[in-house]
Amino acid sequence: EYKVNDYTYAISQDRRLSNVPLRRDGTYTIRELYEALAIYSANAATIAIAETIAGTETEFLKLMNAKAEELGLEDYKFVNSTGLNNSDLQGMHPQGTGANDENVMPAKSVARLAYHLLHDYPEVLETTKINTKIFREGTTDATKMDNFNFMLPGFVYEYEGVDGLKTGTTEFAGYNFTGTAKRDDRRVIAVVMKAVDANGVGSYKARFDATRALFDYGFSQFSEVEFVPAGYQFDKQKELGVIKGKEKNVSIAVKEPIRMMVKTSEKDLYVPELVIDESKMTDGVLQAPIEKDTVVGHVKLVKTEGTDYGFIDDKNSGTAVVTVDAVDKAGWFALMMGAIGDFFAGIWTSAIDFVKGLFK
Repeated sequence: EYKVNDYTYAISQDRRLSNVPLRRDGTYTIRELYEALAIYSANAATIAIAETIAGTETEFLKLMNAKAEELGLEDYKFVNSTGLNNSDLQGMHPQGTGANDENVMPAKSVARLAYHLLHDYPEVLETTKINTKIFREGTTDATKMDNFNFMLPGFVYEYEGVDGLKTGTTEFAGYNFTGTAKRDDRRVIAVVMKAVDANGVGSYKARFDATRALFDYGFSQFSEVEFVPAGYQFDKQKELGVIKGKEKNVSIAVKEPIRMMVKTSEKDLYVPELVIDESKMTDGVLQAPIEKDTVVGHVKLVKTEGTDYGFIDDKNSGTAVVTVDAVDKAGWFALMMGAIGDFFAGIWTSAIDFVKGLFK
């Protein structure tokens, strides 16, 4: 539960902002505040959750920055938990930030954040797909919350498969939407920023029209392709050398299939490339003992023509290459005999080189 303080009370009473009203002496569950955040963009509820997690919004900013770094987001700046301009926070903005500072983040980083949210916490969709809910139903504070995602079923810009995620509108950022839709087994994420119509005017319709165009493009122009099956071996390198083992070589193969969503017309432009992890090698070979399924490298897909825009998460652009079998360490006698053999082979090679040198 969360107990309202002066900060969250004051913000919740600002009717210029998206909010559900909070009572000065009120106590609210995190679930109802979260629903107000996810469905109705309630700003005071967002601050309340940030304070619950970190103690203060100032401390929550530190967690935001740490998480952004962990996820590999780029070119972002967080100045509060809501996305509002700090000037909207009535002088109570987080410490260390300016009174008129803005949050900023490029579309690619927003898409990556959305991807990780959906991947790590898919239950978020159980809330973001709710089109209407009553906050504090049955009380005098009851507030109807119509989801600002008007592409949900039953709304004016309904689009098949839409179940999230979040709209946002500020004077600085314009009309924005990070939306997601799923059809069959394919999920698409679309990020729209500062949407405007043909006349350059921003509006709800402009952002949903732009999102619809991106969804249509994603579902019609892209398909999932299996480029490399599990167990695939590269013709030019099916094995790696082994030292101090009962075997001289060990077979290597792709552990899991590589399936990738790519533009259908460009699927033949991608070729798999083997990348060996040199940190696992000793003078270019593996050292026994070696367990089966030891990761020795990975496969990446290389686009042979045109611009490669990469993937939301680069970890999805390849798969591990592993050893097919185990190789036990050779016994001391075999290792000794091998060392003797290497010694005499070295002498023989030196002798041949010496004789060849005499006839140059």
